[in-house]
Amino acid sequence: MNFSKLPVLGAIWISCAFAVIARAATPEPPSVVFGELFEAVQLSRIFADSKTFPDAIPRVAPDIITAAYRTERRKPGFDLRAFVSRYFDLPDAPGEKYESDRAQDVCAHIDALWPVLTREPDAPTRGSLLPLPNRYVVPGGRFREIYYWDSYFTMVGLETSGNHDLVDAMLQNFAYLIDTYGHVPNGNRTYYLSRSQPPFFAAMVGLVAKREGEVQYARYLPQLAREYHYWMEGQEKLSPGTAHRRVVRLPSGEVLNRYWDDRAMPRDEAYFEDVETARGSGRDAAEVYRNLRAAAESGWDFSSRWLEDGHTLSTIRTVELLPVDLNSLIYDLEVALSRAYSAAGADVAARRYRAIADERARAIRRIFWNEKQRAFTDYLWKERKQSDAVTAAGVYPLFFDIATRDDSAQVASTIRMKLLRPEGVVPTPIASGQQWDAPNGWPPLQWIAVQGLRRSGEGELARAIAFGWIRENVSGYRSTGKLVEKYDVTGSDTARGGEYPTQDGFGWTNGVLRRLLDEYSNAAHCRNSAARMADSPR
Repeated sequence: MNFSKLPVLGAIWISCAFAVIARAATPEPPSVVFGELFEAVQLSRIFADSKTFPDAIPRVAPDIITAAYRTERRKPGFDLRAFVSRYFDLPDAPGEKYESDRAQDVCAHIDALWPVLTREPDAPTRGSLLPLPNRYVVPGGRFREIYYWDSYFTMVGLETSGNHDLVDAMLQNFAYLIDTYGHVPNGNRTYYLSRSQPPFFAAMVGLVAKREGEVQYARYLPQLAREYHYWMEGQEKLSPGTAHRRVVRLPSGEVLNRYWDDRAMPRDEAYFEDVETARGSGRDAAEVYRNLRAAAESGWDFSSRWLEDGHTLSTIRTVELLPVDLNSLIYDLEVALSRAYSAAGADVAARRYRAIADERARAIRRIFWNEKQRAFTDYLWKERKQSDAVTAAGVYPLFFDIATRDDSAQVASTIRMKLLRPEGVVPTPIASGQQWDAPNGWPPLQWIAVQGLRRSGEGELARAIAFGWIRENVSGYRSTGKLVEKYDVTGSDTARGGEYPTQDGFGWTNGVLRRLLDEYSNAAHCRNSAARMADSPR
């Protein structure tokens, strides 16, 4: 299929023009819509989970509710919980009533759970949900909406299960979000619009292109270009040693990326927790809120990786770090743009973005390679030095074919010494009490590690991680009938830490496990192979 240059480039110009209009009309989050009422509900802790009230659906127009609150709160015996119950419908947890069939093998369980976690196209409501035009899969538990980076790993499993139409529908939803809001928000909630998440849209397009051909890159060229603009916005005006939103220009001239959030206030979904963290920090509250929100954009909320003292959440400094995983993802986006322009017949633009991607790859190898740690680590751009924190994010340059073969061998050695545990890899070797630290293991990090190591010639270590993770997942399923969002990979306990209990469901766990079983056993004999792995010696 041939695409002429002018229609494609014209579509990008029109798409970007509409992005400006859409952002001007961005809906406000519940914290702004309900103001004093929202703050009173969240700080009074009438709901154990701070995400409950932001997800509630108003029964009447918000201005009617706020007017009623201002009148009624002054009356003797005013009951805030009763008021909320009268004016709001509270949300359910997806799949909470689902009973798994213990007689099913784990692959059959996953395939049966996809429909339970699938949502039909949304109808507009007065609530915080941003309607999507196509079907999509939610993670489960308290996560009742689509999540950006979660969805890539879910889609990997859906592809393996043969649910290609659902993968296509989800990709179209993300394209719709980019067209409507100028970026993919953290999730399809109004309170997530001020930030994104690790930008896996290019990888999603690649997932579908592997099945349907390079034409998919050309099809999604306008959205790839707008996503890139979102992450690189303001780069032209930066002087050396300064930052703007998600871009930083180093003194040496390179422009690299960091995580950010456009609001500097408590997160709607963790309002009480953020207020308490800021109060105890001794820092400017807005600075703490910004850094908490930026960590939420990273997906690693929270981790010693972002903490100045490595342990205390109030020392969070996310915006001062250039993350190696984010910059690897932006590299992949630049490569995808080159492929998209090439598929569209715009060869000059294709070569330009290939050169930009190659320049970023060189910067990643130079700036993020930590010779002392023998690993790719984050970079403290204000201090002009590498972080010495070894994290699983350092495998991203292997996953995206940025690392040299020698670097990959050293990364593999470092993983063995510092991150490898009996059932997978930990995000960091530090046991801080935060959920993105030891002893927890997370599905996306197992996938990135396994595939990155395989691609760089470290197949034996990749296999050890995959088998350990499969064993842990299958063992948990056989004892509880559930798959959960994270696991303790040390073999000693259940996963812990974080602002909420471990959730079951669970989208990305299902996706990664389903695909790993396909790659490391024979999925056609899933029952036997999964059981064999669960029973194998540690």
